Amino acid sequence: MSDPVLLASDVTIEYPAHSVSPAYTAVRGVSLRIEPGEIVGLVGSSGSGKSTFARVAAAQASSGPRESTARIVGGGLSVLGYDLRKGVRGRKLNRLTFGVGYLPQDSSSALTSNMTIAESVAEPLFSRDKRFSEKDASLRVATLLDALLLANGTAMKLPHELSSGQRQRVAIARALILDPVFLVADEPTAGVDVSVRGPVIDVIAKLQRERGATALIVSHDLDVLRRSVDRIVVLHEGVVVGLGTIDEVLGDPRHPYVAGLAKAYGKRA
Repeated sequence: MSDPVLLASDVTIEYPAHSVSPAYTAVRGVSLRIEPGEIVGLVGSSGSGKSTFARVAAAQASSGPRESTARIVGGGLSVLGYDLRKGVRGRKLNRLTFGVGYLPQDSSSALTSNMTIAESVAEPLFSRDKRFSEKDASLRVATLLDALLLANGTAMKLPHELSSGQRQRVAIARALILDPVFLVADEPTAGVDVSVRGPVIDVIAKLQRERGATALIVSHDLDVLRRSVDRIVVLHEGVVVGLGTIDEVLGDPRHPYVAGLAKAYGKRA
C-alpha cells in the first residue's frame, strides 16, 4: 500500500488564548486517512472546524495574526510525509507548499487588482521558477481558464471586470497551475452561479484524477459534492460524525446532525 497523502491520528487543533478570550478547541480527536488519487469532501456547518482543519492540512496555519493561528495540540497530522505537528521549516516547507495547492474561502477577493487574469494565474509558476517559459505559462493558463468555463478574452481582463463567480474560478485556476499533488479547496464554488457549480467541482476532480493527484474539498453543498467525491467526512463541533461515501453516510446516520443532513438532502433529491 502506498503512503497516504494525509494521515490524521486523533488530531486536536486549537486557537491560543488572546486578550480576554480563552483558548478555543476547533478540532477534537479527528482521525482520517486520504489515499493518493482520492477526492474527499469535508462537510459541516459554520463553526464545525472544517475550515480550520483544511487550513492546517494545507500547511497554512501559521499565516495571519497570532490570535488567528491554529495549532496542533494533540495527536498527529502528516501531509505528503511531513509531520505538521513537529513543524516544517526551510526547504522542507518550500517543498511541502509547492506540493499542496490551497484555495481559501476569500481567495477571489485576493487577486491583485492591477494584474491581468493571465498574470495572476501564472504568477505561482514564475515564483517557483523565474526562468519558466512565458509561452508554456500562457498555454497552461489558457487551458485552465477554458476548463473552468471562462470565456475567451478573460485572460486579458482585470479582476474588477469580472463577476465574483468568475473571479472565484480564476482563483481555482491559480491554485491548480502548479499541478499540486494535494489540493485543499475551501468552498471553491462560493459566489459561483448555481448552474456551473457542479461542472466546476467536476473540473477540479477531473484534473486531479488525471494526474493521480488528490483533493480535499470543503463544501456545505452535498449536491455539488455527490458528482465528484469518493468519500465525505462530516464534522460537527470539531468531531467526525460521519465518514464514507455520501450514500453510506446519509443512508445510515449515526448522529443527529447527519440525520438532519440526510433529511434535508432527501427533500432536495
